[in-house]
Amino acid sequence: MRFFLSILVAVCLLSGLSAYWWLNQPLALAASTVDLSIEPGATVREITQDVVDAGANVNPSAMYWWFRLSGQARKIKAGSYELDSSTTPISLLRKLVAGEESLRRVTLVEGWTFKQVRLALKNAEGLKGQTMDLADDALMRQLGKPGASPEGQFFPDTYAFAKGSTDLAVLQRASRAMDKKLAAVWAQRDKNASSRTPMDALILASIVEKETGRASDRALVSAVFNNRLRIGMRLQTDPTVIFGLGDSFDGNLRRIDLQTDTPWNTYTRNGLPPTPIAIPGKAALLAAVQPAKSNALYFVAKGDGSSYFSASLDEHNRAVNKYQRGQ
Repeated sequence: MRFFLSILVAVCLLSGLSAYWWLNQPLALAASTVDLSIEPGATVREITQDVVDAGANVNPSAMYWWFRLSGQARKIKAGSYELDSSTTPISLLRKLVAGEESLRRVTLVEGWTFKQVRLALKNAEGLKGQTMDLADDALMRQLGKPGASPEGQFFPDTYAFAKGSTDLAVLQRASRAMDKKLAAVWAQRDKNASSRTPMDALILASIVEKETGRASDRALVSAVFNNRLRIGMRLQTDPTVIFGLGDSFDGNLRRIDLQTDTPWNTYTRNGLPPTPIAIPGKAALLAAVQPAKSNALYFVAKGDGSSYFSASLDEHNRAVNKYQRGQ
């Protein structure tokens, strides 16, 4: 009996020593520093996977049980963290519980085109430009979305990152964030909304984002476009024309531009354009699938940031005369 007890004690001691060694052993990282991002509301299992996805070569089950058995798993704070060659499982948990985030940040703004997103990442201090020489299609392959347009794919938000992080890592986070936000609003879509797929909703949301001057008008702007799509009426929205003109647009939209056909010219083509024209925020995404209950088909800017909405062309023309021509 004493022999078996001795064996049991030895096994326990060895297990304890092994656990102590593991907890104090620096994590094997894919680079000298890696950027770990934890989203709000992430579960312990998701946080563990985030650690692995960030570039830590660690047994996810061991890390999961370390977080759980520590008694501090629920204290882990969302944010962006830097892991370096000295980071151990113990110091990692301490960092996550303390919320010791990295300080550098880059902001992607609602209504930006992908060209503007790339410029912001290029100018972000401390961010390595891993994608600057990649064509759009090659970049989307890197993000696991081959064949997709990059327009509208990245959620506008402020992203914290560690010094030495890459623009690709930020784009991956922004892409995942957009996927989650789009899935969430798609689940809340009104049964009468015109969008038939999440991509339809994303494209429409990008138009709503560009066309809304005042936040309180957003659902009505969406209603106009939803109504037009429902009856087969062309959207005839200037921001899509401007997007289609690309770098040739000089800031002055002319009648000839409205008549010049491009895949994005909603004056010359029916339905939605082939891609989003900007990155929409959460409010625009929600408005696209939850339009106001209105029979409006037209709107015109009133000059104070708001718009006047009309159900008939006659009413619209009177509004144009009043607000645009001062008649």
